Amino acid sequence: MTDELVHLEIDAGIATITLDSPANRNALSAQLRGELRDRLDTAIKSDQARVIVLTHTGTVFCAGMDLKESRGANAGTQGVNDFPDVLRLLWDSPTPVIARLAGPARAGGVGLVAACDLAVAVEQVTFAFTEVRIGVVPAVISVPLIPRVQPAALYQLFLTGEAFDARRAAEIGLISRAVPAEALDAEVLRYAEMLRLGAPSALAATKELMRGPASRTMGEDLAAMTKLSAARFASEEGQEGIRAFVEKRPPSWAV
Repeated sequence: MTDELVHLEIDAGIATITLDSPANRNALSAQLRGELRDRLDTAIKSDQARVIVLTHTGTVFCAGMDLKESRGANAGTQGVNDFPDVLRLLWDSPTPVIARLAGPARAGGVGLVAACDLAVAVEQVTFAFTEVRIGVVPAVISVPLIPRVQPAALYQLFLTGEAFDARRAAEIGLISRAVPAEALDAEVLRYAEMLRLGAPSALAATKELMRGPASRTMGEDLAAMTKLSAARFASEEGQEGIRAFVEKRPPSWAV
């Protein structure tokens, strides 16, 4: 039997969902995506869960899509096609979701963070949109990122793939707080306790209010961006970039 890669525990009103695939840096493999979708659905439907915390084991929060699974796949079978289901669950969840990061996030992993309501990261944690460096585009994750992150900063970071730390992430609106490592759990709990003071239906209505028109068009936006993203993963450049990543060499355009 395949070991579970995503765990769910509900205690004292807090549903903790843990990515537990450290061997591949919690990459968004088919199994991890499916289990994350299922755990989120269970937590959202639970009457016992007032707050959801998305966290991880290992040194990396999430490295993005599992590129080994993307290698050789055509546009119709790329794993990115079902990733929007996970983002929609996070974004539309009536139960507030807090991302807890003790390690870095890349590409699709940053998309997970952006789809959460709040995020707390250790100051040394880094983020990057590495898509263009492997010949793909940050299309799907742009949907939750565009309404959250300062436009000029996102434009620069999408194009360059430059890594940035948690303090910068807080400055541009990607995360809520950057804290010392020893303060991470206390800060996540502080937010969780504040959220538990809110009435559940009032919190859900407030989320809908703040999302405004963007929340009503997210499905359409994700559908369009998924088509673009899958095509880029399957493109000649995308496949060359993925091969180069797996083979630990520069892609042809960077030589």
